[in-house]
Amino acid sequence: MSILSQLKVGEPVKEIQLEPVSRMDLIKYSGASGDFNPIHTIDEEARNAGLPGIIAHGMWTMGNLAKLFTDYYEDGFIQDYSIRFKGMVFLNDVITLQATLKEKQDNKLHFQVQAVNQQGKVVLKGEAVFHQYKMD
Repeated sequence: MSILSQLKVGEPVKEIQLEPVSRMDLIKYSGASGDFNPIHTIDEEARNAGLPGIIAHGMWTMGNLAKLFTDYYEDGFIQDYSIRFKGMVFLNDVITLQATLKEKQDNKLHFQVQAVNQQGKVVLKGEAVFHQYKMD
């Protein structure tokens, strides 16, 4: 039986704290995603857009949330994932990823997920459904 199966409603999955967001993280993500909007990599362009500095791609933050379930992929997979962007992530921000079990439904585990910056501000919030393989 997996650790996720043993969770009770309201219990969290182990938090993950990411390394501070670096310019290289965002340059690499730009190449991997094909999103070359310069507000993510060039300071002057971000300032010209009215931002205090470059910001992380929202999808970079969302993609990192999947790391909460990496240890459990032999037991199942993320079946559904929906999020809402709540704030910007800047260079050197330290993001903490969190998930709490919201509901158990047969072999589907519904989690409330969020990403929080070093000031405790939620920058991304949503839900993930983890589909567990049936164990015979």
